[in-house]
Amino acid sequence: MKPWIHLDTANVPGDKTQLKLMQRGDEFSIMLGTNELMNSRLSGSEEALATLSAERVGNRPQPRVLIGGLGMGFTLRAAQACFGPDRELVVAELVPEIIAWARGPLTPVFGTCLDDPRVRVVNDDVGKVIAARKAAFDAILLDVDNGPDGVSREQNDKLYGLKSLRTSLDALRPGGVLAVWSAHPSEPFTKRLATAGFAVEEIKVRARSGGRGARHVIWLGKKPG
Repeated sequence: MKPWIHLDTANVPGDKTQLKLMQRGDEFSIMLGTNELMNSRLSGSEEALATLSAERVGNRPQPRVLIGGLGMGFTLRAAQACFGPDRELVVAELVPEIIAWARGPLTPVFGTCLDDPRVRVVNDDVGKVIAARKAAFDAILLDVDNGPDGVSREQNDKLYGLKSLRTSLDALRPGGVLAVWSAHPSEPFTKRLATAGFAVEEIKVRARSGGRGARHVIWLGKKPG
């Protein structure tokens, strides 16, 4: 088996956390220490974050979607396909190196998806982007850290707290959807979503496309209206 090659390191702003970009043949991995945050061969649950949201938002003209976390672009590419050709997609990514990797060593994974004129990638904290908008989005898709019980950044707790969830509710248009990806279930988070005012679904999905791999969790919170 080919060894892993360390391509680059990224420092997470406002934190001591370091992320490592690794490559083995045509496989890529983003690591936090010995913990793998994402792998180029495991895209099923990240894609489901977009497809499940699109199903619940329905066929809206010119839907506006905010994606929190660029990662390896799995959610972005799925959103490009399932929200239709007239959608606007805004991706908020906190770590500048991850944006650079998308147009650099991870080009084999991203392809040309960032050249889409209806895609805008901003180097910013998604929580700040959400807080700056009122009734602006039809869907907010969050794949930040490993979910509500994240491992890479303590500040992520604020994104999934009750106050921030209510801010996300305000940032959605009536009938809009907040979708949250997580590596693990969290009963307290399910309750917080409901307390914030969302109609909540909790769906288990497989890490790999085709129904294989570990089970991950996607929460879908719909705003009334």
